[in-house]
Amino acid sequence: MHFDPEFILLALAPVFLLCIGWEAWYWRRREKPIYSLTDTVSNAALALMHQGADKLAWLFAIPVYTWIYTHCRIFTMRPGWIEFLLLFLVQDLLYYGFHRASHRVRWLWAAHVVHHSSMRLNLSTAFRQSLMYPVAGMWLFWAPMALLGFPPRQIVAIVLLNLAFQFFVHTQAIPRLGWLEYVFNTPSTHRVHHARNPGYIDRNYAGVLVIWDRLFGSFVAENDAEPCEYGIVEQIHSHNPITLTFHEWRAMLRDFFILTGWKNKWMAVFGPPEWRRQRADLPS
Repeated sequence: MHFDPEFILLALAPVFLLCIGWEAWYWRRREKPIYSLTDTVSNAALALMHQGADKLAWLFAIPVYTWIYTHCRIFTMRPGWIEFLLLFLVQDLLYYGFHRASHRVRWLWAAHVVHHSSMRLNLSTAFRQSLMYPVAGMWLFWAPMALLGFPPRQIVAIVLLNLAFQFFVHTQAIPRLGWLEYVFNTPSTHRVHHARNPGYIDRNYAGVLVIWDRLFGSFVAENDAEPCEYGIVEQIHSHNPITLTFHEWRAMLRDFFILTGWKNKWMAVFGPPEWRRQRADLPS
């Protein structure tokens, strides 16, 4: 029976939902407001919108990967454990690059900000994704795998497996995990990534392996003396999925048309997100 890798996340949905149910029960028993119905429903709506856009994106991206694989590949990767390990390592490194760029390039941040805009962190936050990732160009970051000779269906599968793993790090219920913190992205590592504390912002971009953060200087450990405050610097107080999806795109386009000079216009779109906050001539 042929299994379409594009449906990996949908196939795992029952597992994800059971975990969310357990976590909500766990925090309810401890009378801590980690979940809210409104926020969770908003996350679910964003997930459904993202899944629809993602499916359409693969319809476009897979033929592109196929063309690159057919006409431009440098190697031909055969099925095997070594090739799978290479596929995993290459994709995880590329994910690190994509994730870091998504925090440092406003065009990409306009899509990624949706994931960070909640003031809560729980397993349902993993569902909080943007339908605009294909427009932002997320699929382009995986194209080098086709160039290296990995078949397109393998590319799709490893991308989705990487994202599936990341569901489990969106929790406050699991403490530090000892030596695993030196190798893998863990809940503690990812709590820092979602925090808006000045010392935590733009840190810990790991997908599965945290070794990239340690290698490239972006790792910061969770500090008990500085509890994580979740959300974004300029909080958006809305649960409307449309508002959450498009608020940064709208602000970016507004800044582009308000500013004069092509350098300023370029920075408004492709500069770091904080660049616009440093401009006194832009509305807040």
